[in-house]
Amino acid sequence: MPKIVDHQVRREEIAEALWRVVRRDGVGAATVRSIAAEAGWSPSALRHYFSTQTELLAFAMEHVITRVRARIETTVFQGPVRVAIRALLEQLLPMDAERRAEAEVWLQLTARAQGDPAAADWLRRANDGTGEVAAIAVRALADEGELAAHRDAEFEAARLHALIDGLSVHVLTRPESMPPDRMSAVLAAHLEDLAT
Repeated sequence: MPKIVDHQVRREEIAEALWRVVRRDGVGAATVRSIAAEAGWSPSALRHYFSTQTELLAFAMEHVITRVRARIETTVFQGPVRVAIRALLEQLLPMDAERRAEAEVWLQLTARAQGDPAAADWLRRANDGTGEVAAIAVRALADEGELAAHRDAEFEAARLHALIDGLSVHVLTRPESMPPDRMSAVLAAHLEDLAT
């Protein structure tokens, strides 16, 4: 009887191998050969799942999105709206080892995608996901009376998106200056300011 292979699990194993290569050696080292070696596969076996390097990088970025979405969907957000919104937004920030790994891979793949027109679609989709969470957060604040009447919700969602991106980059480039509790405090202060 032939062995039954779960192709989605295999693709996720490859994405995890790519993550390890990118985190250890940088995105420039993420070749089919190095990723295959990291996964314990032959390059030809890896090409069975991903015919191009761009396709592989796109899947790795999709893997980040899937992980974040799953974490958000399985987390119960409770308490006053600002507390719950802060907890939601912290799911997008490098607050622990898992989220830091996601952010490191994310940043390097984003830099790599800038020079690859074929990667523009997944880069846009990923960026839209963060923007959507920021917009949901601002709408929730507005619905609960926690967004000052003079504030424009669309503008504030864009500003919140920029804060999330900025905090992530800041933490990755200077982790000692922005430990998780400080990051959380910056985010809390911003949410509080939106009510004034």
